[in-house]
Amino acid sequence: MKKRHIFLGLALMLGLNACYDLDKEPEGVLSTATPFTSTGEMRNYLDQFYESAVRAQGFAAGGGSGIAGNDVNSDNMAASSVNTRLAGETALSSASALGVYTNIRNINFFLNNLDNCTEKGSATYNQYVGEGYYFRAWYYYQMFINYGPLAWVETPLDPDIEALKLPRESRTVIADHILADLDKAISYLNAQSNSGTMRIHKDVARALKSEVALFEGTWEKYHKAENNAFYDKSVTDEKIRNYFTQAANAAKEVMDRGVWRIYNTGNPLNDYRQVFQTADLSSNPEVLWFKMYDGDQIGNNVNRYLNMGGGSAGVTASLVDDYLTIDGRPFIGEEQIEAKKVWGNELLPTVRDPRLSQTVCIPGQILRPDQGGYTLPPLVASGYHQNTTGYSLLKHVQIDYTGNLDAEFKGATPAIQFRYADVLLNYAEALAELDGAANANEIIAALQPLRDRAGMPAVDFDREYNQDPSYPFNGLDKYIQAVRRERRIEKACEGRRLEDILRWAAADELIVGKWATGALYVGSNLENHAGYSSLVYDQPSGNNLYLTGNPGDALRYIVPVNPSNYPNGWQFKLDRNYLLPLQERMITLTDGLWEQNPGW
Repeated sequence: MKKRHIFLGLALMLGLNACYDLDKEPEGVLSTATPFTSTGEMRNYLDQFYESAVRAQGFAAGGGSGIAGNDVNSDNMAASSVNTRLAGETALSSASALGVYTNIRNINFFLNNLDNCTEKGSATYNQYVGEGYYFRAWYYYQMFINYGPLAWVETPLDPDIEALKLPRESRTVIADHILADLDKAISYLNAQSNSGTMRIHKDVARALKSEVALFEGTWEKYHKAENNAFYDKSVTDEKIRNYFTQAANAAKEVMDRGVWRIYNTGNPLNDYRQVFQTADLSSNPEVLWFKMYDGDQIGNNVNRYLNMGGGSAGVTASLVDDYLTIDGRPFIGEEQIEAKKVWGNELLPTVRDPRLSQTVCIPGQILRPDQGGYTLPPLVASGYHQNTTGYSLLKHVQIDYTGNLDAEFKGATPAIQFRYADVLLNYAEALAELDGAANANEIIAALQPLRDRAGMPAVDFDREYNQDPSYPFNGLDKYIQAVRRERRIEKACEGRRLEDILRWAAADELIVGKWATGALYVGSNLENHAGYSSLVYDQPSGNNLYLTGNPGDALRYIVPVNPSNYPNGWQFKLDRNYLLPLQERMITLTDGLWEQNPGW
């Protein structure tokens, strides 16, 4: 077999691309028998993965695209149509090919040809080796979240069908491989004190390691507690604790460097939001790694879809109600209802955690420099400018953007990959899972910078403990409840909520039988408002607004979609929808070594 292996075998096995040329090297490699002889070649090859191995920023009508829009697949945001996974309507026929294996094949080509480099052992060489291991871990992690057990491949394969019949490894084996790759990445990568290079560094790999370990530790713990089909049947409590320990240790290594800090200029009404609208975050001490958009050559649609308060989506009441009061109490009962009766009052930073008014538009908020302040949610706007819940997303909108506000892909909202807040949240949650009572002071200290920026009181587990019967986690350990809520609030509408629901095995609490609801309409000053004279509801046909309850009820809330289509709420299937289905041809091509995911 020639040195320049094709290494396309796995892609062929999975039926990813039937038109591959079997005498072709992976993209990005110079046509030579000895690739990567210089660090320049290594860098040029790795640059391609900075496009596919990042979380992209963006928004599409109805969300569902990019960091700013992905929370419509959760209980944080809702669009004008229900997410099929939440509704339990995902079909086996919609299963996607595991195209990520093509990227893994390309990374393996890189990692298996490193001996060619004449600069081996230099700091630059080590940096690029570390990037290679990081990218392989990243790609596997993304597939792992969606599909669970995988075949682990780390050497190029000959295109021989018998050599390609690889079984899926167990969950914990795959998780351990990913963590081992991240350990290698950490050992090779250089240390940085800012994100100016916009390349991966040690603390990025540590942040991802803490995330992966926390993901798998919680997945195994909570799915095991449910005794469902999704956890590794060989996992032990000791193994689960080891994942939590790895998560805490990796996060602590970042914290102990003393390099990163939460962005805080002393303005609790703006500092949080400022992080998400600033195009160039190179000097922001909170941001470990980000992708920059210039709004010209490389732009996104966040401003286009959201700078009128619409986007054919909206923030849910479930998220809004989870923010604490300004003095750090759960926002529940009569206090909550009374505040909702005058639209906007419940959002005010004098009433609630100021992160809320920097995530959701309040009355008077400027969304674009060529218009006045926001007055009412655009429930009756045309096209993608319509809001679906009565709560308009503000976070990610560049309110003072001077570029083209309405053209396609001309926005410059940054794509933050990792920030120091992620590290603090991972650390706090891992400690709570290990022993919340014993680690209470450390958890409080870890979350203090987040509270300080928002002008909120320090965490008090007893004061914040929400035992309201309607609260989904009302019976959860108070330490774990507190860190879960802090994560939801700090990371709201950053596209990560579904991953939390999946790893906590929490769809039974948060999704099944629920509807997405929005602001109070009947019983508030929104009802009969002159601006909503064209809204039609409770009619046999022709409705353009849907509400909870029935005519005559004193309090009725906005529902983004016709509730008669989902009379029993979302029907996420607990025995199936925690993982996505595999294409049937994968089972056929591997002669049954790959079994279909549970329930499919």
